[in-house]
Amino acid sequence: MSSSSGQVFRVSTYGESHGTAVGVVIDGCPPRLDLVEADIQADLDRRRPGQSRLVTQRQESDRVEILSGLWEGVTTGTPIALEVRNADHRSSAYDHLADVYRPSHADYTYDAKYGLRAIAGGGRASARETIGRVAAGAVARKLLAIGAGVEVLAWVSAVHTIDATASIDPATVTLDEVEADPTRCPSPEHAAAMAGAIEQARRDGDSLGGVVTCVARGVPAGLGAPVVDKLEADLAKAVMSLPASKGFEIGSGFAGTLMTGREHNDAFVPGPDGRPRTVTNHSGGVQGGISNGEDIVIRVAFKPTATISSPQQTVTRDNEPVELEAKGRHDPCVLPRAAPMVESVVLLVLADHWLLQRTVDVLPPR
Repeated sequence: MSSSSGQVFRVSTYGESHGTAVGVVIDGCPPRLDLVEADIQADLDRRRPGQSRLVTQRQESDRVEILSGLWEGVTTGTPIALEVRNADHRSSAYDHLADVYRPSHADYTYDAKYGLRAIAGGGRASARETIGRVAAGAVARKLLAIGAGVEVLAWVSAVHTIDATASIDPATVTLDEVEADPTRCPSPEHAAAMAGAIEQARRDGDSLGGVVTCVARGVPAGLGAPVVDKLEADLAKAVMSLPASKGFEIGSGFAGTLMTGREHNDAFVPGPDGRPRTVTNHSGGVQGGISNGEDIVIRVAFKPTATISSPQQTVTRDNEPVELEAKGRHDPCVLPRAAPMVESVVLLVLADHWLLQRTVDVLPPR
Protein backbone atom coordinates (compact mmCIF):
# COMPACT_ATOMS: atom_id res chain seq x y z
CA MET A 1 0.00 0.00 0.00
CA SER A 2 1.61 3.27 -1.12
CA SER A 3 1.19 6.14 1.30
CA SER A 4 3.93 8.34 -0.15
CA SER A 5 4.04 11.04 -2.80
CA GLY A 6 6.50 13.50 -4.29
CA GLN A 7 10.01 13.23 -5.73
CA VAL A 8 11.91 16.01 -3.92
CA PHE A 9 9.34 17.21 -1.38
CA ARG A 10 8.42 13.67 -0.35
CA VAL A 11 5.50 13.00 1.99
CA SER A 12 4.60 9.72 3.74
CA THR A 13 1.47 9.49 5.90
CA TYR A 14 0.65 6.93 8.58
CA GLY A 15 -2.07 6.00 11.07
CA GLU A 16 -5.73 5.08 11.02
CA SER A 17 -9.02 6.67 12.03
CA HIS A 18 -9.41 4.63 15.21
CA GLY A 19 -5.74 4.01 15.97
CA THR A 20 -3.52 5.81 18.43
CA ALA A 21 -2.47 8.62 16.11
CA VAL A 22 -2.21 9.82 12.53
CA GLY A 23 0.70 11.70 11.10
CA VAL A 24 3.19 12.38 8.34
CA VAL A 25 6.91 12.43 7.63
CA ILE A 26 8.19 15.09 5.21
CA ASP A 27 11.54 14.39 3.58
CA GLY A 28 13.08 17.06 1.39
CA CYS A 29 11.92 20.30 2.99
CA PRO A 30 14.75 22.82 2.61
CA PRO A 31 16.56 24.03 5.72
CA ARG A 32 16.19 27.47 7.31
CA LEU A 33 12.39 27.71 6.98
CA ASP A 34 10.85 29.26 10.10
CA LEU A 35 8.15 26.84 11.25
CA VAL A 36 6.01 26.56 14.38
CA GLU A 37 3.03 24.39 15.21
CA ALA A 38 0.66 27.33 14.75
CA ASP A 39 1.60 27.45 11.06
CA ILE A 40 0.24 23.92 10.70
CA GLN A 41 -2.63 24.09 13.17
CA ALA A 42 -4.50 26.75 11.19
CA ASP A 43 -5.05 24.37 8.27
CA LEU A 44 -5.83 21.39 10.51
CA ASP A 45 -8.51 23.43 12.27
CA ARG A 46 -10.18 24.03 8.89
CA ARG A 47 -10.45 20.27 8.18
CA ARG A 48 -11.16 18.94 11.68
CA PRO A 49 -14.48 17.23 12.52
CA GLY A 50 -17.09 18.84 14.74
CA GLN A 51 -16.40 22.37 13.49
CA SER A 52 -20.02 23.10 12.51
CA ARG A 53 -23.48 21.57 12.37
CA LEU A 54 -22.89 20.61 8.71
CA VAL A 55 -20.13 18.03 9.34
CA THR A 56 -19.53 14.92 11.43
CA GLN A 57 -19.92 15.59 15.15
CA ARG A 58 -16.88 13.55 16.14
CA GLN A 59 -15.05 15.85 18.56
CA GLU A 60 -11.32 16.00 17.93
CA SER A 61 -9.01 18.92 18.71
CA ASP A 62 -6.51 17.62 16.13
CA ARG A 63 -3.59 19.31 17.90
CA VAL A 64 -0.39 18.80 15.95
CA GLU A 65 2.97 18.02 17.51
CA ILE A 66 6.26 18.52 15.65
CA LEU A 67 8.42 15.52 16.57
CA SER A 68 11.54 16.13 14.48
CA GLY A 69 13.23 18.19 11.79
CA LEU A 70 13.45 21.52 13.63
CA TRP A 71 16.04 23.32 15.72
CA GLU A 72 14.91 26.40 17.61
CA GLY A 73 11.90 26.86 15.32
CA VAL A 74 13.77 26.47 12.03
CA THR A 75 13.80 23.49 9.66
CA THR A 76 17.14 21.69 9.52
CA GLY A 77 16.75 19.94 6.16
CA THR A 78 16.22 16.58 7.88
CA PRO A 79 12.88 14.67 7.91
CA ILE A 80 10.03 16.52 9.62
CA ALA A 81 7.63 14.31 11.60
CA LEU A 82 4.18 15.70 12.46
CA GLU A 83 1.66 13.81 14.58
CA VAL A 84 -1.93 14.19 15.76
CA ARG A 85 -3.30 11.92 18.50
CA ASN A 86 -6.78 10.44 18.12
CA ALA A 87 -9.11 11.02 21.06
CA ASP A 88 -12.84 10.71 20.31
CA HIS A 89 -12.93 7.36 18.52
CA ARG A 90 -15.77 4.92 19.21
CA SER A 91 -14.74 1.64 17.65
CA SER A 92 -17.78 -0.19 19.05
CA ALA A 93 -19.96 1.79 16.63
CA TYR A 94 -18.48 -0.35 13.85
CA ASP A 95 -18.99 -3.78 15.46
CA HIS A 96 -22.06 -4.42 13.29
CA LEU A 97 -19.88 -4.05 10.17
CA ALA A 98 -17.48 -6.89 11.01
CA ASP A 99 -18.96 -9.19 8.36
CA VAL A 100 -20.93 -6.71 6.25
CA TYR A 101 -19.85 -4.57 3.29
CA ARG A 102 -21.03 -0.96 3.23
CA PRO A 103 -22.33 0.00 -0.24
CA SER A 104 -19.93 2.22 -2.26
CA HIS A 105 -17.36 2.09 0.55
CA ALA A 106 -13.90 0.51 0.51
CA ASP A 107 -14.87 -2.48 2.68
CA TYR A 108 -15.17 -5.07 -0.10
CA THR A 109 -12.27 -3.79 -2.20
CA TYR A 110 -9.88 -3.79 0.80
CA ASP A 111 -10.92 -7.37 1.55
CA ALA A 112 -10.40 -8.30 -2.09
CA LYS A 113 -6.89 -6.78 -2.15
CA TYR A 114 -5.49 -7.60 1.30
CA GLY A 115 -7.65 -10.44 2.59
CA LEU A 116 -8.57 -8.41 5.70
CA ARG A 117 -9.53 -4.88 6.65
CA ALA A 118 -9.62 -2.51 9.60
CA ILE A 119 -13.30 -2.45 10.49
CA ALA A 120 -13.34 0.49 12.90
CA GLY A 121 -13.56 3.77 11.03
CA GLY A 122 -12.59 2.28 7.70
CA GLY A 123 -8.87 2.18 8.53
CA ARG A 124 -6.75 3.90 5.90
CA ALA A 125 -9.84 4.43 3.73
CA SER A 126 -11.10 6.98 6.27
CA ALA A 127 -10.80 10.68 5.47
CA ARG A 128 -8.93 10.97 8.77
CA GLU A 129 -5.84 9.84 6.85
CA THR A 130 -5.83 13.27 5.20
CA ILE A 131 -4.67 14.89 8.45
CA GLY A 132 -1.12 14.00 7.48
CA ARG A 133 -1.46 15.52 4.03
CA VAL A 134 -3.10 18.68 5.37
CA ALA A 135 -0.29 19.07 7.92
CA ALA A 136 2.36 18.57 5.23
CA GLY A 137 0.45 20.92 2.95
CA ALA A 138 0.71 23.64 5.59
CA VAL A 139 4.50 23.32 5.51
CA ALA A 140 4.41 23.45 1.70
CA ARG A 141 2.16 26.52 1.92
CA LYS A 142 4.70 28.45 3.97
CA LEU A 143 7.61 27.30 1.80
CA LEU A 144 5.88 28.36 -1.43
CA ALA A 145 4.65 31.67 -0.01
CA ILE A 146 8.12 32.69 1.13
CA GLY A 147 10.12 31.14 -1.68
CA ALA A 148 7.90 31.77 -4.69
CA GLY A 149 4.99 34.03 -3.68
CA VAL A 150 2.44 31.29 -4.40
CA GLU A 151 -1.06 31.37 -2.87
CA VAL A 152 -3.52 28.44 -3.00
CA LEU A 153 -7.21 28.76 -2.08
CA ALA A 154 -10.15 26.35 -2.47
CA TRP A 155 -13.88 26.77 -1.90
CA VAL A 156 -17.15 24.91 -2.34
CA SER A 157 -18.62 25.92 -5.68
CA ALA A 158 -21.49 23.41 -5.84
CA VAL A 159 -23.50 21.13 -3.55
CA HIS A 160 -25.90 18.76 -5.29
CA THR A 161 -27.92 20.94 -7.70
CA ILE A 162 -26.92 24.26 -6.09
CA ASP A 163 -24.17 25.71 -8.29
CA ALA A 164 -22.39 28.95 -7.34
CA THR A 165 -19.63 28.68 -9.96
CA ALA A 166 -20.75 31.65 -12.04
CA SER A 167 -20.98 33.87 -8.93
CA ILE A 168 -17.36 33.42 -7.78
CA ASP A 169 -14.30 34.90 -9.50
CA PRO A 170 -11.22 32.69 -8.94
CA ALA A 171 -8.95 35.68 -9.56
CA THR A 172 -10.32 37.75 -6.67
CA VAL A 173 -12.01 35.47 -4.11
CA THR A 174 -10.40 35.69 -0.65
CA LEU A 175 -9.86 33.36 2.29
CA ASP A 176 -12.02 35.59 4.49
CA GLU A 177 -14.91 35.23 2.03
CA VAL A 178 -14.50 31.44 1.94
CA GLU A 179 -14.33 31.12 5.73
CA ALA A 180 -17.27 33.46 6.36
CA ASP A 181 -19.74 30.56 6.16
CA PRO A 182 -19.45 26.93 7.40
CA THR A 183 -20.25 25.66 3.89
CA ARG A 184 -17.03 27.34 2.65
CA CYS A 185 -19.00 28.77 -0.26
CA PRO A 186 -18.09 32.46 -0.69
CA SER A 187 -21.45 33.30 -2.29
CA PRO A 188 -23.78 34.09 0.66
CA GLU A 189 -26.98 33.37 -1.27
CA HIS A 190 -25.77 29.98 -2.48
CA ALA A 191 -24.19 29.17 0.89
CA ALA A 192 -27.54 29.51 2.65
CA ALA A 193 -29.19 27.19 0.14
CA MET A 194 -26.35 24.68 0.46
CA ALA A 195 -26.58 24.65 4.26
CA GLY A 196 -30.32 24.00 4.10
CA ALA A 197 -29.85 21.14 1.64
CA ILE A 198 -27.10 19.52 3.74
CA GLU A 199 -29.16 19.72 6.92
CA GLN A 200 -32.16 18.22 5.14
CA ALA A 201 -30.03 15.37 3.83
CA ARG A 202 -28.88 14.60 7.37
CA ARG A 203 -32.47 14.55 8.62
CA ASP A 204 -33.40 12.22 5.75
CA GLY A 205 -30.57 9.82 6.59
CA ASP A 206 -28.96 10.70 3.27
CA SER A 207 -25.92 12.59 1.92
CA LEU A 208 -24.94 15.02 -0.84
CA GLY A 209 -21.97 15.52 -3.16
CA GLY A 210 -20.66 18.55 -5.00
CA VAL A 211 -17.66 20.39 -6.41
CA VAL A 212 -14.63 22.12 -4.90
CA THR A 213 -12.87 24.75 -7.02
CA CYS A 214 -9.25 25.62 -6.31
CA VAL A 215 -6.98 28.40 -7.59
CA ALA A 216 -3.21 28.65 -7.33
CA ARG A 217 -2.01 32.23 -7.84
CA GLY A 218 1.54 33.40 -8.45
CA VAL A 219 2.77 30.06 -9.79
CA PRO A 220 5.90 30.74 -11.87
CA ALA A 221 6.08 29.58 -15.47
CA GLY A 222 8.08 26.43 -16.07
CA LEU A 223 6.81 23.99 -13.42
CA GLY A 224 5.92 20.54 -14.69
CA ALA A 225 7.16 18.28 -17.47
CA PRO A 226 6.18 17.63 -21.09
CA VAL A 227 5.34 13.92 -20.93
CA VAL A 228 4.61 11.65 -17.94
CA ASP A 229 5.02 14.14 -15.10
CA LYS A 230 2.78 16.81 -16.58
CA LEU A 231 1.74 19.31 -13.93
CA GLU A 232 -1.97 18.75 -14.53
CA ALA A 233 -1.44 14.97 -14.42
CA ASP A 234 0.20 15.19 -11.00
CA LEU A 235 -2.52 17.56 -9.79
CA ALA A 236 -5.18 15.15 -11.03
CA LYS A 237 -3.56 12.20 -9.27
CA ALA A 238 -3.22 14.18 -6.04
CA VAL A 239 -6.83 15.33 -5.83
CA MET A 240 -8.19 12.01 -7.08
CA SER A 241 -6.36 10.30 -4.22
CA LEU A 242 -8.59 12.15 -1.74
CA PRO A 243 -11.49 10.15 -0.28
CA ALA A 244 -14.80 10.49 -2.19
CA SER A 245 -13.26 12.33 -5.16
CA LYS A 246 -14.78 11.31 -8.50
CA GLY A 247 -13.79 13.86 -11.11
CA PHE A 248 -11.15 16.43 -12.12
CA GLU A 249 -11.14 19.39 -14.47
CA ILE A 250 -8.55 22.05 -15.23
CA GLY A 251 -9.26 25.30 -17.04
CA SER A 252 -12.16 24.89 -19.45
CA GLY A 253 -12.36 21.19 -18.62
CA PHE A 254 -15.17 19.30 -20.32
CA ALA A 255 -16.81 22.58 -21.36
CA GLY A 256 -13.84 23.10 -23.67
CA THR A 257 -15.17 20.32 -25.90
CA LEU A 258 -18.07 22.60 -26.83
CA MET A 259 -15.74 25.35 -28.07
CA THR A 260 -13.86 25.75 -31.33
CA GLY A 261 -10.10 26.15 -31.49
CA ARG A 262 -10.49 29.84 -32.27
CA GLU A 263 -12.68 30.26 -29.19
CA HIS A 264 -10.55 28.13 -26.89
CA ASN A 265 -7.02 29.29 -27.71
CA ASP A 266 -5.54 31.68 -25.13
CA ALA A 267 -4.05 34.59 -27.09
CA PHE A 268 -0.67 35.89 -25.87
CA VAL A 269 0.03 39.57 -25.21
CA PRO A 270 3.18 41.27 -23.87
CA GLY A 271 3.23 41.21 -20.07
CA PRO A 272 4.44 44.03 -17.81
CA ASP A 273 7.25 41.89 -16.37
CA GLY A 274 8.80 41.04 -19.72
CA ARG A 275 7.00 37.70 -19.95
CA PRO A 276 3.97 36.94 -22.14
CA ARG A 277 0.52 36.86 -20.60
CA THR A 278 -2.71 35.36 -21.91
CA VAL A 279 -5.93 37.27 -22.61
CA THR A 280 -8.06 34.31 -21.48
CA ASN A 281 -7.26 31.31 -19.30
CA HIS A 282 -9.06 28.34 -20.86
CA SER A 283 -5.83 26.37 -20.33
CA GLY A 284 -6.18 26.79 -16.58
CA GLY A 285 -2.58 27.92 -16.13
CA VAL A 286 -0.97 24.84 -17.70
CA GLN A 287 0.05 24.28 -21.32
CA GLY A 288 1.93 21.23 -22.59
CA GLY A 289 2.11 19.92 -19.04
CA ILE A 290 4.02 23.00 -17.83
CA SER A 291 2.78 26.05 -15.93
CA ASN A 292 2.55 29.24 -18.01
CA GLY A 293 2.45 31.79 -15.17
CA GLU A 294 -1.32 32.30 -15.19
CA ASP A 295 -3.59 31.25 -12.33
CA ILE A 296 -3.99 27.48 -12.13
CA VAL A 297 -7.72 26.75 -11.77
CA ILE A 298 -9.02 23.23 -11.11
CA ARG A 299 -12.34 21.69 -10.09
CA VAL A 300 -12.79 18.47 -8.14
CA ALA A 301 -16.03 16.48 -7.97
CA PHE A 302 -16.88 14.66 -4.73
CA LYS A 303 -19.54 11.99 -4.49
CA PRO A 304 -22.21 11.88 -1.76
CA THR A 305 -20.83 10.39 1.46
CA ALA A 306 -21.07 6.60 1.16
CA THR A 307 -22.01 5.94 4.80
CA ILE A 308 -25.63 6.95 5.40
CA SER A 309 -28.15 6.04 8.10
CA SER A 310 -30.89 4.88 5.71
CA PRO A 311 -31.41 1.13 5.21
CA GLN A 312 -29.46 -0.20 2.21
CA GLN A 313 -29.18 -3.53 0.46
CA THR A 314 -25.78 -5.24 0.72
CA VAL A 315 -24.10 -8.59 1.37
CA THR A 316 -21.99 -10.23 4.06
CA ARG A 317 -18.44 -11.53 3.64
CA ASP A 318 -20.08 -14.90 2.95
CA ASN A 319 -22.02 -13.31 0.06
CA GLU A 320 -25.37 -13.52 1.84
CA PRO A 321 -27.90 -10.72 1.24
CA VAL A 322 -28.61 -8.43 4.18
CA GLU A 323 -30.03 -4.99 4.91
CA LEU A 324 -27.67 -2.49 6.50
CA GLU A 325 -28.42 0.68 8.43
CA ALA A 326 -25.06 2.27 9.25
CA LYS A 327 -24.29 3.72 12.67
CA GLY A 328 -21.63 6.17 13.82
CA ARG A 329 -20.92 9.84 13.11
CA HIS A 330 -20.44 10.80 9.48
CA ASP A 331 -20.45 13.88 7.26
CA PRO A 332 -23.77 14.35 5.43
CA CYS A 333 -21.64 16.23 2.87
CA VAL A 334 -17.84 16.09 2.64
CA LEU A 335 -17.49 19.36 0.71
CA PRO A 336 -16.95 21.86 3.60
CA ARG A 337 -14.02 19.81 4.94
CA ALA A 338 -12.79 18.78 1.49
CA ALA A 339 -11.86 22.35 0.49
CA PRO A 340 -8.76 22.54 2.76
CA MET A 341 -7.85 18.98 1.74
CA VAL A 342 -7.81 20.00 -1.93
CA GLU A 343 -5.65 23.01 -1.09
CA SER A 344 -3.18 20.79 0.75
CA VAL A 345 -2.59 18.23 -1.98
CA VAL A 346 -2.30 21.01 -4.59
CA LEU A 347 0.32 22.70 -2.38
CA LEU A 348 2.23 19.43 -2.07
CA VAL A 349 2.35 18.98 -5.85
CA LEU A 350 3.40 22.58 -6.45
CA ALA A 351 6.11 22.46 -3.78
CA ASP A 352 7.51 19.28 -5.29
CA HIS A 353 7.54 20.68 -8.83
CA TRP A 354 8.99 24.01 -7.66
CA LEU A 355 11.89 22.22 -5.99
CA LEU A 356 12.29 19.92 -9.01
CA GLN A 357 12.55 22.94 -11.29
CA ARG A 358 15.38 24.30 -9.16
CA THR A 359 17.36 21.15 -10.02
CA VAL A 360 16.75 21.70 -13.75
CA ASP A 361 17.08 25.46 -14.22
CA VAL A 362 20.82 25.71 -13.45
CA LEU A 363 22.35 27.09 -16.67
CA PRO A 364 21.66 30.39 -18.46
CA PRO A 365 18.79 30.23 -21.00
CA ARG A 366 19.68 30.00 -24.69
